[in-house]
Formats: sequence, C-alpha cells, structure tokens
Amino acid sequence: MTADTNTTAETASPTSGKRLRLVLVFGGRSAEHDVSCVSARHVLAAACQGDFELDPVAISRDGQWRRADEVTGVCCADGPDALPAALPVGGTPASPVDLLSPRDGEQVVVFPMLHGPLGEDGTVQGLCELLDVAYVGCGVLSSALCMDKAMAKQVLTAAGIPQARHVDMHRTDRADADLATLFDELGGSVFVKPSNMGSSVGVTRADNLADFTGSVDLAFTYDEWIVIEERIAGREIECGVLGSADDARASVPGEAIPGAPYRHYSDKYLDGITQLLVPADIPADVAARVQGLALDAFAALRCEGMARVDFFLLPDGRLLLNEVNTLPGFTPFSMYPTMWSATGVPYPELVAELVRLAAQRHHGRARRTDVAR
Repeated sequence: MTADTNTTAETASPTSGKRLRLVLVFGGRSAEHDVSCVSARHVLAAACQGDFELDPVAISRDGQWRRADEVTGVCCADGPDALPAALPVGGTPASPVDLLSPRDGEQVVVFPMLHGPLGEDGTVQGLCELLDVAYVGCGVLSSALCMDKAMAKQVLTAAGIPQARHVDMHRTDRADADLATLFDELGGSVFVKPSNMGSSVGVTRADNLADFTGSVDLAFTYDEWIVIEERIAGREIECGVLGSADDARASVPGEAIPGAPYRHYSDKYLDGITQLLVPADIPADVAARVQGLALDAFAALRCEGMARVDFFLLPDGRLLLNEVNTLPGFTPFSMYPTMWSATGVPYPELVAELVRLAAQRHHGRARRTDVAR
C-alpha cells in the first residue's frame, strides 16, 4: 500500500494564513532518554529540508524543559549533516506553556519524539490538549493504552486479535505469586517485561526458574505492573501504519532478524546488529494478513498518526500480535521509516505527512467544538 503525501508547510497546516512552527520535543525523564535524542536528531534533519519554522525543545533527565537554541542554529547555518549523532539537551530553561503555546500569526504542531513514560504515554499529549495545540501521533487515550502492555493486551483480546499466552502481575502480588507454577504453565521459557516501558528496556528472557525469579524482580524495578509471556519461536514481522483514525494505511511488512537470542536494547540502538529485511520475505497472502491485522489493532487501540505493529509469524503460518508502538524509533536502524520508504514514502515526506496529519486532526476537532457550542 502506498501513500500520496504533500510535504509543503502550507498543506501541512489546514489553518490558512498562519505559518507553522514545528516544536520537536526530545530527551525526557524515561530510561529511553538517549534513544529519544538520537531519534530526534534524524527527525530534525528531515524537517530542516522542509519549510517549517523549527523550534527544538529539550527535556533533561530531571524534567527541566529547555529551548534548544544551539541545535536550531547548527541545523539552519550548516545544514542537517552538521548535527551531532544525538541532540544535546542543553539550552535556555523555560516553561512548557511558553515553549508550546502559539504566538501571534502562527500554528504550532508539537512533534513529541519522546520514547517511554512521561512522553509516549499520554502525558505530553494531554499537555498539548490543555494548551490547544496540534501534536504528532496518537491521542491521550491511545498513547496511554498502548504504553501499558497489560491493558493493551486486554483490549486486543476483546477485539479478537491473536496474541501469545500471557499474564500480568502487580507488585503487590509478587510476594504471594506461585512463580514455579506460573513458569510451568507458560511453557518453561518466558519473556518478562515492564508493562509501561519500551525499546526493550527491562525486558529479559528466562529459561529456568532461577532466571525467571530474577527477571520478575528486575522488571518490577521499572514498573509496578509487569507482563509475563510465553516465549514464541517465530519470525519477527513488523508493519507500519500511517494515517487518521478513519483513513489509515499499512506499509509493506518488514522482518527483524535479531543479532542476539532476542532483540535487547543494545541490539536495537547501540550495536545495530539486528538485520532489517524490507520488504519481509513472506508470501503475498501472509503480507496481506499482517497488514490487515495491523490496521485492526490500530483501530481497536484508537491510534492516530502513526504506529508500528509487531507480530510473530509461527512455522504453522499463524500470526500473533506482540505489541503496538505509538512513537516508534527514528534512528538509522529503525524499522518504521524503513518500511515506509520501501512503500513509497521517503523519510522527509514521512515527517511532513505526520505533521500534516497532526494539523488536520487539530483543525477537525476545533471545527467540531465550534459546532457543539
């Protein structure tokens, strides 16, 4: 499936007569701070090629918001190739309200390139809603839902989308949990994940009871809720979804071949040893099923803008949905932009399309609010 996009700033903003200021927010307080700074570097480099007024905003590890003036100067004066590999979080401290609020004669679109909690989980999205500014990606409910793996799995189960066997556990249940029985019931080999985390942070595989116990305790250091899943022996097939709630389209699927027994943090972002095959070497009917299920999951979880939907393809041909990421990585090793490039939407056009969708959604909501009044 291909997408026709228009990358001009004029069409990116349905509000005629107003210039568009793109506020790229990066860094953040989550364990994925470093990943965010790398992803944001590439988004900014792509946006430099457009007609946007760029306004990068950094959030330090301790939660301080800063206007990243130096980053803008480098990009505008020397071009995107002069940007560092990861954007620095220095700059002039300022309040989020001042940084995100529109000025006279402009429309703001916020691009929250923030992976993990306090960025991808609906918090920043809620701030944008309160300030009445457009923002890229899923809304408050969808962002929070997809960030919480345990709750997302409940919604996907209700929607009839197949998944691996799993259980969720709260920290208060840890002391009384019969881990030995649970381990056996899930097949004697499992993955343990913090419920509200991404980029494989805190995720471990356990093939014996001692490792399983340690994995559970480790996951609880990241979140009060964890998800325990049976280990699936299957190929990792991923699909990108792009569009509005009522007009979404799916990319060609890709396959991630881990350079380790499973795709941990360094495999994804530091070593770059995961092999990405785009398009995935799968039959056309399987690719169509991947795309269909990806769109079904996108709709069930009320996603908008973008999402990367991850599956396991089993030897018997079954597909099991693994998870849905509402702010997938935009690093050089990232699958989401690679799949869309193969589908006919190059990286700069992808960024521009996401901005356009954000402005379009905000404009539509404003019109509905006016009618309601």
